[in-house]
Amino acid sequence: MSEIEMRALPAGSVALHDARSKRRWRVELEPFEIGVFAVTEEQVSELLGIAAEHPDRPAVEVSWQRAIRFCNAASEWEGLDPVYRFDGAEVRWDVSADGYRLPTEAEWEYACRAGSTTPHYGPLQDVAWTAADGLRHPQRVGERMPNLNGLFDTLGNVWEWCWDLLDPARYGEYRVFRGGGFADDAWSVRASVRRGGDPRTAQDDLGFRLARGGFDRADAAQGWSLAADEERALLAGPLPSGWTPRR
Repeated sequence: MSEIEMRALPAGSVALHDARSKRRWRVELEPFEIGVFAVTEEQVSELLGIAAEHPDRPAVEVSWQRAIRFCNAASEWEGLDPVYRFDGAEVRWDVSADGYRLPTEAEWEYACRAGSTTPHYGPLQDVAWTAADGLRHPQRVGERMPNLNGLFDTLGNVWEWCWDLLDPARYGEYRVFRGGGFADDAWSVRASVRRGGDPRTAQDDLGFRLARGGFDRADAAQGWSLAADEERALLAGPLPSGWTPRR
């Protein structure tokens, strides 16, 4: 398989917020690795047998579930312990495993910001493909300037799946994606913007980037925990105006 180029990032912290609950918090992160580029069509083709019409472009039309299976396939190819376990439609993260996985939201934002506290880690026209470029499809990975972590296209080009649930109280099993895409305006292509979708959905501006790093605990790591997901799924008090929970 073609090389998956990874960058080792040191321990650090990142500030996150949840717009619905108006909650803000800081996550302390242990060292981990993250992909220099989004996973390409060529890499998905090599492991999952999906035809690559544009090998150097980020793989899109990839659901969260397919991205999870790619992670395990890449781990097995390199002789690493697969990270994800399947129980029917349920996916469990073996936090101690050292194979490839999706980044948590906290890891993704920390890696994207590369020390920046502004919405963009550089002038948007230099670092990201957006609606301002008038594009109809994603561009080759690595064509714009990287951030200070040496990562390309964390903003713009394609959105990227993360491990985390978006808002289980309102959206059930929807998973987060981050970063903005080639058809989005500057407001959406910011380090803090979070969107999400059904784990079975596939879009022409949605791909993924790999992470690695195992941790000595169960069901909790890098800003995520199973217990927090279960707590977030509970509604307390009156429903926010304009919506009802999904059941």
